Amino acid sequence: MTFLLALLPVIMLVSFGQCLARWRIIAADGWRAIDLICYRVLFPALIVVTLARAPFDHAPWLMMGVLFATQLIMGAIGLLALPLMHLSQKYTRSTVGSIIQSNVRWNTFIALSIAGSLYGEAGLALIAIAAAAMIPTANILSVYAFIYFGENPDGQRPKPIKALASNPLVLACIVGAALNITGLAPTGPLGEAIDLLAAGSIGLGLLAAGAGINLPALWQSGIRTALWSAVRLILMPLIALALGTLMDLDRFQLACIVIASGVPTAVNGFVLARQLGGDTTLSANLIAVQTVFSMMTLPLIFWLIPS
Repeated sequence: MTFLLALLPVIMLVSFGQCLARWRIIAADGWRAIDLICYRVLFPALIVVTLARAPFDHAPWLMMGVLFATQLIMGAIGLLALPLMHLSQKYTRSTVGSIIQSNVRWNTFIALSIAGSLYGEAGLALIAIAAAAMIPTANILSVYAFIYFGENPDGQRPKPIKALASNPLVLACIVGAALNITGLAPTGPLGEAIDLLAAGSIGLGLLAAGAGINLPALWQSGIRTALWSAVRLILMPLIALALGTLMDLDRFQLACIVIASGVPTAVNGFVLARQLGGDTTLSANLIAVQTVFSMMTLPLIFWLIPS
């Protein structure tokens, strides 16, 4: 019940974002601007201040290793789509790239929101540390999947190291960790200014996530989308939970890895699929289906955490 009560504000804001978009209270261009400011300014600010103040004396390296291993396993599971190319015309090489990306990416916005609602500053700090492990891994695996499987009619190939080095969330993790190590966490007026930016990130990010749900794509998603959404929403947190239990992580860390691995795939995955030759229709469908159904699958898996 505690988890559902913590998730309820998230559901309400996501639903409100969808209403704002459907009623066109905010135009499509406005939502693109909101996505951009969340991605490039507000969430990086949240990650910087959270990591800068996080207690790294007992850094959860095992937890980070569990999440890293889970992403590698999920990327390998995405390769199981290759044999399906011989059985269905709906499966192409670009489809495989989009499936791998869906399997390894996660919606940091929603994970931070849930962890913050459940565990406050401690939850935010642990999810930010998880982000330091998962965001670079997700970007490397996704970009390389599209390099190998994506359709690039212009012959241009993306540069994964450049894409990773310019990712604002990755840069925020580096800056936050550096400030923590050097003891230079922002204080005074500068710290308060960054805190104000960070404070607006979760609410605005959830509204944007709700606005990004494509309901027509959700109704027309089909068996292919349902299958790989189930793989992503159920198998990934179960793998992470099993590995975490095997590594004897405490319940708090297990809860955070379930949150990090059980949230839907990232909304910005659609943009990457479009830029790097992925199956954009499938990517949009996966985002829509997972965003909706994670609200049911995540609480169920959360209850499996050993007490």
